Amino acid sequence: MKRKSFGNMQCPVARSLELVGEWWSILILRDAMHGLTRFDEFEKSLEIAPNMLTRRLTSLVSSGLLERKKYQDHPPRYEYILTKKGKDFRPVLVSLLAWGNQYLAPEGKSVLLVDSQSETIIDPILVDRNSKKPLTRISSRFVPGPKANKETIARINFANERKPKKIK
Repeated sequence: MKRKSFGNMQCPVARSLELVGEWWSILILRDAMHGLTRFDEFEKSLEIAPNMLTRRLTSLVSSGLLERKKYQDHPPRYEYILTKKGKDFRPVLVSLLAWGNQYLAPEGKSVLLVDSQSETIIDPILVDRNSKKPLTRISSRFVPGPKANKETIARINFANERKPKKIK
């Protein structure tokens, strides 16, 4: 069965999933954030079949999340370096880490995020860049953007109408 493409959908979540929604892609980006750059490093870390790794790396390069750079001429060997777009995926990985630690680690947390200088454990949250206030489902909501089409406006407005209204 052919997989549906989300690339033409107006939703930014759907478009993001088009680039990184396949689980190997997210794990490759995770490993790249940990400093892995070479094919054999990814292959060993992920225990992934070479043909699958090749497809995922090619996709991440064509999507602009990784850059392929030659580091050896004979035989030709390449490394895969995070681009700015790839580095900007880090908050998504941090959010997945925090969510996974909260809900999917009955044995306890196996990976923690710590402050680079103090080594203090960090409990990440999402905050608004301008107000610095935490983003919660109560303090924020989705609204159609200036370029939203009719379908996007209808979907978001329908969802907002179903939410209980705040009493002032």
